[in-house]
Amino acid sequence: MTHSDQTMTDQVFDDSYTGDIDPFELFETWLEEAKASEINDPVAMALATVDSDGLPDARMVLLKGRDRRGFVFFTDFGSAKGRELLANPKAALLFHWKSLRSQIRIRGDVEQVSPAEADAYFATRPHGSKIGAHASEQSRPLNSRSELVARIRTLEAQFGDDVPRPEHWSGFRIKPVEIEFWKDGEFRLHDRVLFRAIANGWTRQRLNP
Repeated sequence: MTHSDQTMTDQVFDDSYTGDIDPFELFETWLEEAKASEINDPVAMALATVDSDGLPDARMVLLKGRDRRGFVFFTDFGSAKGRELLANPKAALLFHWKSLRSQIRIRGDVEQVSPAEADAYFATRPHGSKIGAHASEQSRPLNSRSELVARIRTLEAQFGDDVPRPEHWSGFRIKPVEIEFWKDGEFRLHDRVLFRAIANGWTRQRLNP
């Protein structure tokens, strides 16, 4: 097989291939494969942050936007992840697709999305999710489920069908400085390739398993 006949995935793990590979395009290729094989939430990703004591924190969130600027998710800024990212705007992401035995790791700086971006995405959410963004004081103590339900009913009566985006609810964009592609290998001899951002593009380096 010639290099021109190879898929992008073949090329990234081919040590003899010296051409350019765009990690964003490769991400899209892998995500499309995951959409065809993952039963639930192929856009689910683990988000890692650190708190004010430097203690790591991780949770699953959903990828809601991506382009060459980075990878976007939305949340309550008063949540643990919101507070941590506002205080220390750096994060790591992990996509793990068990059905494909592959994963992508991303690390980078974090910025808030624009109000227009947040408004546009909020407008696409189901009515119940819009109400929930107002009702849930995310990550903070809750005395009972009934307290939350009562809050939801009050807000439904207040807003009706026209639910505005709460000021405390918006999105973060992780701007990658590193993107690593990992494929499972026999005897745990996995294939790993790390892309690092530089001024005029990306470097590509194979890593030990």
